[in-house]
Formats: sequence, C-alpha cells, structure tokens
Amino acid sequence: QVHLVESGGGLVQAGGSLRLSCAVSGAPLNINVLGWYRAAPGKQRDLVADISGSTTNYADSVKGRFTISRDNAKNTVYLQMNRLKFEDTAVYYCRAGPYYGMIYWGKGTLVTVSS
Repeated sequence: QVHLVESGGGLVQAGGSLRLSCAVSGAPLNINVLGWYRAAPGKQRDLVADISGSTTNYADSVKGRFTISRDNAKNTVYLQMNRLKFEDTAVYYCRAGPYYGMIYWGKGTLVTVSS
C-alpha cells in the first residue's frame, strides 16, 4: 500500500517562503509522476506542480515562484514556495501516480499566508 505524508505547512507572511515535503512509502519501484495540488477554502483541488522523471509542470499562477523537486533516494518530493501571496492560502496535497493504475493522495498540509 502506497502511503504519502506531507509536512512543512504553516503560517507565513506574504512575501515569505515555505518548503513542503512529501514522503512516499510502500512503492517498491519509484513512482514516476509526483505532484502537488491545492484546495483553497470553498474551491476545488487544482494542480500546483508535478514532476515526471525530470520534467516539471507548473500552474501559471505559481510559475517563477514555486519549484518542485524530488529526491529518489529519499522517496521524497518537495515544493519550494517563494514570494508567497495571500491567494496561495490552501490545503496542499501530495499526489502520486498513476502507479499500477492507481492514484494516491496524502492527507494534506495547511498553508496560510497572512496579508
């Protein structure tokens, strides 16, 4: 069973930075596609960034501010978030897969940006 655990969320002032981490366990082979999604209060969950191998993809709203990276040796994917804005406030979820046809989600970590 694949298990994802996010960490690194918290309260930060606008303009500040946070780094989110997602530890992936239970996958005997590295999962190729890892991503970060977010759900702002009252809104649907949307893609923030994903990484497939070494190829990255970003939502337009975070391009140039956020960086996704992975450490395969540690089975961890990161999201470095710089120049945070109030509108970045959301619960951030880690996603893994598809892996043998399945998509896996973490429980989320809350990021609150104060204006």
